[in-house]
Amino acid sequence: FDEMFDDMMRPMHSMEKALYGKHARTIMKTDVRETDNSYEVDIDLPGFKKDEVNLQLEDGYLTVSAAKGLDKDEKKKGRYIRQERYAGSMSRSFYVGEGLEPKDIRAKFENGILQLSIPKSAPKQLPKTTAIAIE
Repeated sequence: FDEMFDDMMRPMHSMEKALYGKHARTIMKTDVRETDNSYEVDIDLPGFKKDEVNLQLEDGYLTVSAAKGLDKDEKKKGRYIRQERYAGSMSRSFYVGEGLEPKDIRAKFENGILQLSIPKSAPKQLPKTTAIAIE
């Protein structure tokens, strides 16, 4: 309750900083489930639209980023007493392995939740013989 009271007393420009600062980890809440063949990832992105979310796979890292802006041209009557909606971007990266290609990962965005299905990499088969020939 003390935190809520502190937030009400804090100037509005510092609220955005707090949102992306110490509270940034609460924005992209993520659940990861392991199945026999894949990892199922659910990422909360409330308030974002599908076209505001981007996925990149590079060097074994899957990066999820989301960016949004407020419509500054929209005219609304009245005076704001409190304005907490934000504009900005955020991202989060996950190591998924070197052997994956973008076509291997399935993604679905519905009701503010990004759902990813990432196949498990096949374990590298070690040779049955472990003897090393000496020259």
